[in-house]
Amino acid sequence: MREDEVTQEQIQEWADEAEAGYDVEQLKRRGRGRPGRGAEPMQVVAVRLTLEEVAALDALAGRDNVSRSEAIRRALAHFAA
Repeated sequence: MREDEVTQEQIQEWADEAEAGYDVEQLKRRGRGRPGRGAEPMQVVAVRLTLEEVAALDALAGRDNVSRSEAIRRALAHFAA
């Protein structure tokens, strides 16, 4: 079985959960989108990288156990220091 396959057991668990009902107020509190990083407005910046650069970025992010975005932010902070 592949890791991303849904089993009959999972389907039954989801069905049982749905039949038991959901707390609508709790669902409304979840919010939408990604959580903010602070009070400052953020901007998305697209960057084109070669396959080798992406591999290096992924290695760095994996080593530090952070996302690609966080690895890039840290590299920029280090460069600007």
